[in-house]
Amino acid sequence: MTTTSAVAGLTPQLWDDKFFTNYVRANQFRQYMGTGENSIIQVKEDLTKKAGDSITYALVNDLTGAGVSGSTTLKGQEEALGSRSFKLTVALARHGVTIHGWDEQKSAIDLRNAARPQLKSWLLKKDRTDVLAALASINGVAYGSATEAQKDAWLDDNYDRILFGKLAGNTDSTGGTVAYDYSDSLATIDNTDDKLTKSVVSLARRMARKASPTIRPIEVDNSGEWYVMFVGSYPFRDLKADLASTFSSAEVRGKDNPLFRDGDLIWDGVIVREIPEIGVVSNGTINCGQAYLCGAQALAWGWASRPSTRTDEDDYGDQHGVAIRQIRGLGKMQFGKGSSDTADLVDHGVFTVWTAAVADA
Repeated sequence: MTTTSAVAGLTPQLWDDKFFTNYVRANQFRQYMGTGENSIIQVKEDLTKKAGDSITYALVNDLTGAGVSGSTTLKGQEEALGSRSFKLTVALARHGVTIHGWDEQKSAIDLRNAARPQLKSWLLKKDRTDVLAALASINGVAYGSATEAQKDAWLDDNYDRILFGKLAGNTDSTGGTVAYDYSDSLATIDNTDDKLTKSVVSLARRMARKASPTIRPIEVDNSGEWYVMFVGSYPFRDLKADLASTFSSAEVRGKDNPLFRDGDLIWDGVIVREIPEIGVVSNGTINCGQAYLCGAQALAWGWASRPSTRTDEDDYGDQHGVAIRQIRGLGKMQFGKGSSDTADLVDHGVFTVWTAAVADA
């Protein structure tokens, strides 16, 4: 009997392909990722086929004109298409592990198998960290690094897609050249009236749909239009408590009732998902937490090179290492609503909600 052996040069490539598939399946945001414009996280791999360090996402605005009817001449009354673009820059990210104490030389594939759990765990944590950082970012600047002036300017351009507590009127107006004050708005939140409740979820949903330009919901398997809200543990706790009476009288009985199981909450066309890693920020009085109501094209995810592995050998062949590398970019999709692509940037698919996030007593 003749046995066909594996081609040594193809073995790492096949391993990397399998690793990539399993890694994507384990990503907690995978169900929101897709290549189409209906995805919360729109993925592009343009640079895997050509050189470059950035990927451009295009937006064509809806027509706003009334058009003509009957015998009215259309010539000269056409409407120009309003287009905008968002450029996502990609970067190289790498990490590696070293494996010691082997009694005999190991092959490259054994090295990869030995390091698989660590490499996969690192990539998944990096994805989660980068997604949350993008959602919280202020015009591309990390939230913790943004100045008060940058936050004020961001709020000024996104005032109709940011909610502080239970009232739209909590957004504080300065009356100056910058219309709104971010820190003063955050300071209006207290732990009595401004917890995350079903009414806050409903208000955020209405405001997202009425924002200009609107934040489009996504369509899920022909089951209607939905938003997805990512929230931290304390606001999620408050919402679950607020929904207790509703779920106790209007939901299914037994273990499938949301009160008795872990998992997402659903209210008024919004799927609310707990992300424990979303942190809190003090407003000077209490801790507050951000929640992100996301619609279509909230985030951009671009690959120039999918995750792949490299092996290395040192210390006279007694020290063996394997590294993972990828070239990827991830950012909150923004389009300018001013005179150019970068003027008056608006968060295209993210509505930000600030509520109380006080720790358990």
